[in-house]
Amino acid sequence: MVSKESRQKVRMKKHLRIRNRFSGTAERPRLAVFRSNNHMYAQIIDDTVGNTLVAASTLEKEVKAELEKTNNVEAAAYLGTVIAKRAIEKGITKVVFDRGGFIYQGKIAALADAAREAGLEF
Repeated sequence: MVSKESRQKVRMKKHLRIRNRFSGTAERPRLAVFRSNNHMYAQIIDDTVGNTLVAASTLEKEVKAELEKTNNVEAAAYLGTVIAKRAIEKGITKVVFDRGGFIYQGKIAALADAAREAGLEF
């Protein structure tokens, strides 16, 4: 009988492969995305020093107030615009996109597209 690995283990393997390929620098930090069943989180990280430069999530009061639900495509798109605006305020325009092992469709793609439209380059 063939046994399948859990989705979480598969995602973690993909994430580690992605992280081996690139990391964030001071000139081009990494936009890391994580999504749970109920919320989404986005961080812009400088891996050379290990600092989070900008962060946003659907847990924050001001973000949550604008959303009807926190776990749908519209919430992901709104989070993408929020993280892009905060990054541009800090002077960050170019980033490397880290999808965190998640498939690039749905919520992840919506966040990335919204961040691009709001002014981030990746």
